[in-house]
Amino acid sequence: MSEYQPPTALPRDFLNREDVRTAIAAHDFGTVFRLARAEAGISYSKIAAECEIKPERVGVLARGCGSVTTFEKIARIADALHIPGHMLGLAPREWESARLTDHARTAPARTMPATRDGEDTVRRREFFMTSAGAGLAVSLPELARVKTGHRIGPAVPGQLRERTARLRRLDDILGGGDTYRVYLGEYQATKSLVRDASSTEETRRAMLSVLAEQAQQAGWAAYDGGKHSDASSLYEDSYRAAADAGDTALAGNALAFLAYQKVSGDRQAGVEIALLSCRTAGPTAPSGVRALLHERLAWAYAVAGCARETEAALAAAEAALREHDGAPQPDWVAWVDLDELQIMTGRCWTELHRPLRAVPVLDAVLARYDDTHARDKSLYLSWLADSYLSAGEIEQAASTVGRALELSAGVASVRPRQRLAPTLRQLSVHRELPVVAEILDRAAA
Repeated sequence: MSEYQPPTALPRDFLNREDVRTAIAAHDFGTVFRLARAEAGISYSKIAAECEIKPERVGVLARGCGSVTTFEKIARIADALHIPGHMLGLAPREWESARLTDHARTAPARTMPATRDGEDTVRRREFFMTSAGAGLAVSLPELARVKTGHRIGPAVPGQLRERTARLRRLDDILGGGDTYRVYLGEYQATKSLVRDASSTEETRRAMLSVLAEQAQQAGWAAYDGGKHSDASSLYEDSYRAAADAGDTALAGNALAFLAYQKVSGDRQAGVEIALLSCRTAGPTAPSGVRALLHERLAWAYAVAGCARETEAALAAAEAALREHDGAPQPDWVAWVDLDELQIMTGRCWTELHRPLRAVPVLDAVLARYDDTHARDKSLYLSWLADSYLSAGEIEQAASTVGRALELSAGVASVRPRQRLAPTLRQLSVHRELPVVAEILDRAAA
């Protein structure tokens, strides 16, 4: 670890200020530079020299014009100002190894709405975010020895994959607004290792496979947080890394993610990409992978209005899930089970405007679906509400929307409210019903 202390290193108490933490979390470096000069006495010329930015550019940023978006420049600013990596969504910097115990004191503040129905949800998210930060700090030493320019040993890809699996569990509880920077930081750190460190060809392929997996997780969090352009870019990066690694299962899943995103705007293109995802993974892919990809193909068909093809894809997914060959499954398909398939089945029949087929399936499976998975359950309830509306069950639809609103309160995901918006509009014509009026007022508040 370098002992160099740059003249632009920000004091601990400065980093702990709420306005500074907020600016750092938003990558608003112009505000950081301006506050650093006004409050910490650090000149723009020093900032420019240490950050390797032109002095006039620092001034322009400080006036609120432009932004810094490249990983290399963000990392350089982090080192120059001694901003801990976790505050920026980066892996911890080399100079942090002696400061790991400071992590909790400088963790970014979370500002989350607490509503009558959302207090438990907010507390749960705060607990898991705190636990996530602690988990990141604890797991650092095993990888801290891998430095830029050094050789990556054969054990490192496995360590990174295990770490990725642990972090993936955050998605069970938190929305992409909370997890995106964590996942993106992991991806960027691994990308730097692949680029700058040496290894055997076998280890390099294994690292590329991990990189593809991390890019997919970061892409999913971006999508869930409403950053659709970032999501597409990460899915495409994932596909290239998986193809270079020779990992056809991950390459197929990258295409499935792209199809899932594409189908809402271009239905035919979504179907074509989903079909390609199944072909890319191939018939020898692990059964869980084949089940997942056929589920997503079924969804693409349903959105495109192809009922027969939807049913065939769902049947293929079920057949894959019912295989019991004992073969190991990748962690990234661990959540795919028969209940998940039932949810997708109900979603597809809702999309195809077949409420008599959708309601019984969704009603049964969601009755046993844990409220802990608040984002996902609120989303799935939105499809159940849609089917109730299609069946003319207005009061039941309103009640289901109300439950979805309760669960989604405080969840950092744009998708539940986006999904519920058209349902609320349809309900608005029935405002004369007391239960509908109550739900509409609650949604507006």
